[in-house]
Amino acid sequence: MSQVNIEESWKSVLADVFETTWFEEMAAFLRAEKTAGKTIYPPGALIFQAFQLCPFDKVKVVILGQDPYHNPGEAMGLSFSVPRNVRTPQSLSNIFKELQDDLGIPVSAHGDLSAWAAQGVFLLNAMLTVEKNKPQSHQHIGWQNFTDTVIQRLSQERHQLVFMLWGNYAKKKKVLIDASKHLILEAAHPSPLARGAFFGSKHFSQANAYFSRQGIPPINWELPQ
Repeated sequence: MSQVNIEESWKSVLADVFETTWFEEMAAFLRAEKTAGKTIYPPGALIFQAFQLCPFDKVKVVILGQDPYHNPGEAMGLSFSVPRNVRTPQSLSNIFKELQDDLGIPVSAHGDLSAWAAQGVFLLNAMLTVEKNKPQSHQHIGWQNFTDTVIQRLSQERHQLVFMLWGNYAKKKKVLIDASKHLILEAAHPSPLARGAFFGSKHFSQANAYFSRQGIPPINWELPQ
């Protein structure tokens, strides 16, 4: 079995995955790339940060990204999130603008979404690694097998989760989710390339309204400054 540094509840839920040949091959590929001197983001200790901050039984919301940020200092293992000292990317700026319009929450001065993760917002990228300055460079090494399985396990073993699927790539994951048990919210991607189609989706208020109906505490979407 690959010695995977991942939070204990996830290690239990995904134990069979870590035994598969394809996962072993993916881990070997990443080790070889680093040995060859290639820079991989996020740093090794942060690859499973979304899992570390949000244990399996604590997940309430799943926000699915595609690729980690590929520029130095940006990727931190949480989809859409960047460290506090890093300029907020445009997609995240649009998320903050939508949050302000939806719930009246002021635009955050930083892009660190760890406080969301601590409340059960699982910020999952479909690919968990990328080579420096090469977007989607790890799209075909096996991460999608892994993260598809993660989504399926959440759908099967948990109840009353909210899945936010932004953009066509994320929307394709809808087939992995049991809509009779969970709330699935779909919208355009927050990227500027979507020309503002993301705005007005009101997913944050919809999620909290759903939790209220289920007797589940809402998410506080306002980030500590």
